[in-house]
Amino acid sequence: MIPLRDLNPSRRFPILTFSLIGINVLVFLWEQTLSVQQLQAVLLRITVVPAQLTADPFSVEALLDSVRSMFLHGGWAHLLGNMLYLYLFGDNVEDRLGRPLFILFYLVSGFAAIVAQVAIDPSSPIPLVGASGAIAGVLGGYLVLFPRVQVRGIIPLGILFYPLKLPAWVVLGFWFVVQLFNGAASLAPDVGGMGGGVAFFAHVGGFVIGAILMWLFTMVMPQPPEEERNEMLYERAQRYRY
Repeated sequence: MIPLRDLNPSRRFPILTFSLIGINVLVFLWEQTLSVQQLQAVLLRITVVPAQLTADPFSVEALLDSVRSMFLHGGWAHLLGNMLYLYLFGDNVEDRLGRPLFILFYLVSGFAAIVAQVAIDPSSPIPLVGASGAIAGVLGGYLVLFPRVQVRGIIPLGILFYPLKLPAWVVLGFWFVVQLFNGAASLAPDVGGMGGGVAFFAHVGGFVIGAILMWLFTMVMPQPPEEERNEMLYERAQRYRY
């Protein structure tokens, strides 16, 4: 299922979510100005390369590389897929956490995702790029906060598209299972632990940490009663009709 919208209005304009999307798009457009050789050299110099990170994991440069890696992408499909999920699910997580906590939550999820992938393949010479790990944390947090919110999307069937509405726990739970399955498959000897260039364990690590952090947040900051949440979620439901 390709998600297109969630029935979950936010109370405030998601300025950080849109800012993150804008920065990612601008950085990717800058990437397009470089030749293939230049881009490869840049990625090796300013992003996380597991083989380099494990040699000096606690340096300032390692920290900067980790942050920069979260804003670079390997292609249009990589960028657009990540930005779609951030656009759909980031606004409500930002709304619930508040802006300072949201950006901290996003970055910590991204760092955890990098650690998870490097732990799986510490000798890899391939740069880790993309916002996928941080966004996976957002998805994990959304699942904890809004498991029953309805998500509308489409299932491609050849040249046809079948519309579908499912609860968030099904959509995001299925996404996580797919990442976990593909990650396990990538460990097969003939794949070499790289999963075809996709850092599946970064997705898994980011999602798990995001869910844990959000669960801890709900313990410290109890959520509104279900009746109040439902009233907020569905009072403007007419905006979400097909």
